[in-house]
Amino acid sequence: MSDLFQDSLDAAQAPSAQGKPTGRNADKARANATGEGAPVPSQVPLAEAMRPTRLDEVAGQSHLLGPGKPLRLAFESGHPHSMILWGPPGVGKTTLARLMAGAFAMDFIALSAVLGGVKDIREAVERAQENLARTGRSTVVFVDEVHRFNKAQQDAFLPHVESGLFVFVGATTENPSFEVIGALLSRAAVYVLQPLSADELGTLLDAALARQLPGITIDEEARQLLVGLADGDARRLLNALEVAATAVRQAQAPAQAAAQMAIDAAFLRASLPATLRRFDKGGENFYDQISALHKAVRGSDPDAALYWMVRMLDGGTDPLYVARRAIRMASEDIGLADPRALTLALEAAQAYERLGSPEGELALAQAIVYLAVAPKSNAVYQAYGAVRTFVAADGTRPVPMHLRNAPTRLMKGLGYGEGYRYAHEEEGAFAAGETYLPDGLEAQRWYEPTARGLEQRIGERLAELRARNEAAGGQAADEA
Repeated sequence: MSDLFQDSLDAAQAPSAQGKPTGRNADKARANATGEGAPVPSQVPLAEAMRPTRLDEVAGQSHLLGPGKPLRLAFESGHPHSMILWGPPGVGKTTLARLMAGAFAMDFIALSAVLGGVKDIREAVERAQENLARTGRSTVVFVDEVHRFNKAQQDAFLPHVESGLFVFVGATTENPSFEVIGALLSRAAVYVLQPLSADELGTLLDAALARQLPGITIDEEARQLLVGLADGDARRLLNALEVAATAVRQAQAPAQAAAQMAIDAAFLRASLPATLRRFDKGGENFYDQISALHKAVRGSDPDAALYWMVRMLDGGTDPLYVARRAIRMASEDIGLADPRALTLALEAAQAYERLGSPEGELALAQAIVYLAVAPKSNAVYQAYGAVRTFVAADGTRPVPMHLRNAPTRLMKGLGYGEGYRYAHEEEGAFAAGETYLPDGLEAQRWYEPTARGLEQRIGERLAELRARNEAAGGQAADEA
C-alpha cells in the first residue's frame, strides 16, 4: 500500500482541530485506545459498529480489492475517480464510498435517491463548492440507489463530475446499463460487487463475536444457519446476529456468567423474527427448496412439485416468487413443446395478484401441476444460450443491405432494402433461398426442436422449409 494511501487513511481517522475526535470517530478513537476492535456503545447497531475503517477490513470483493485489482489500485494511486458500484444489498457499496473519502481526506456527502431530489443535489453542489474553496479538495458525493433518480436528476451531476468539483460514487442494485444514463456511465467506472461467500460471512461472524459481542458463543449448526440466512448479505448477517444476541442476553438469568451465554440452532430459530426465519423454516436452505421444486417439475413429478411448492409457501415464501419461478420453468423446461404452459403460468400469477392468499394459491398449484405433466423441451433455452455465447465471442457484423429499412429517399438511394423479398408474395408465404443472417455468416442451426409435443410438428415444418431453402440454393447455383 502506498505511503499516500496509508497517510490519508491515518488523516481520516485523526482527531479534529480541537484535539478531540467527534461523532463516529470518537467511538473509533476509544476503540483504538483500548485495543483494536473494542466494543462500541450498545446503542450503535452492530452492522454500523462493524463497518470497516480500513480497506483491508472489507469482507469479500477480493476480485476488486485484492493486490493488483482495480479498486485496490484506484485507492493506492492517489487519484480518486468517479464510479458506479453495482451489487446486491449488504456487500459494501456504502463502506467503499466512505473509505474513499477517508483515504483521500475528502469531504463526504451522502444522498439517497429514494428520499432526495434536485434540491438536495443543489445543496450538495453548494457544499462541495464551499469545501473546494476552503480546502482545495474535491468532495465525494455518494448517491445510494442511484437508479431511482430520473434522467433529469442524473443529468444534474454531469457538469460537476466533468469539472472535478466532486467525485461521484453511485450505488445501485440494478443493472446500470439500463438504469443509469449513458452520459454518467461514460464518466464513471462500473465495478460489480459480488455477494459474500459462506467463508467470508463466517469470518465476519467470528470478528463480530470477538470484537463486539464478548462472552457470547454460537455453536456450529447455528453458525451455519446464520450464514445461510444471510445469503451473501453482510448487513443481514449482522442484524440477525444482533437480534439473537439481544434475545439470549434477555433469556439468560442476570447472574449467569457471560461466558456461558450460548446461541444454538434451536434458540436461533425460536428467537429470530419471522422476516428472518422465512428463508429457513425448519432448518432447510431456501434455495435448496427452489432447486427441488424446479427439478420436480422438470422431472414430470406433479406430487413432488406440489410438495415443494407447499413447503416454500409454508416457510413464508412470497407466493408471487413461486409464480415467477413457474413462468421461468415454463420457458426453460417446456418451451414450444407446449406453449400453453407459459400462458397458464402467467394467468396463475395474475389470478394470485387478484385473489391473494389463500384462494390465489390454488391457481399456482394448478400451474405447477400442469408444468409437471406437460411435455418437456429445453430446445429454445439451449438455442438462446448458444446464440448468446456466439454473439459474445463474435465480432460486430453489419445488417445486410437488403434487410435494412428504407424510410427515406436517401436511404433508398444508398441501397437500403434493395433486393428484399416480401415473404407474403412468395409461394406458401416463404421466400425460399432468402438469407437473414449477416453476410459472411454461414447458415446456423441453433434451434433444434425435439420430437415431443407441439415441437414434433414444428420440427416437421422446419425440415420442410430447410429443404426448400436447400433446393432454392442449388437452383441458384445452377443458374449462376
